[in-house]
Amino acid sequence: MRSLRRYQFVWSFLALLAFCSVMVIRQINVNQSRHIKLREAFIILYTKGYNKEAERLYQRLLRDLENLPNKALIDDFQRTLLLVDPSAQHPENLIWKYHCHVSNELEKRSEKTLLEALKLANEKE
Repeated sequence: MRSLRRYQFVWSFLALLAFCSVMVIRQINVNQSRHIKLREAFIILYTKGYNKEAERLYQRLLRDLENLPNKALIDDFQRTLLLVDPSAQHPENLIWKYHCHVSNELEKRSEKTLLEALKLANEKE
């Protein structure tokens, strides 16, 4: 009991740190599930003919595209690949357009990753 009272600030700090860590992880999971719900709602609305509502969700998806982690981009790419033919051009199809934006973002990120890898390889020890 004496050690608890003696180190009460340390224990309080550790408890606060643990709580904050749990809350950060929880928020990351909420953000990821929100994006998945948004993407699926966009797909459902567009395929059912609610073009105006799908356009709004499309704009939100595009706005968040740069901030998404690579895993979410790859999931979006795979999900939209099932719904469109990437070799044919359909500029009026919002799902196809979103697929192209995701593909371009993945390509841009892979170029950055390649440049970073080359930079690391050329560094002298």
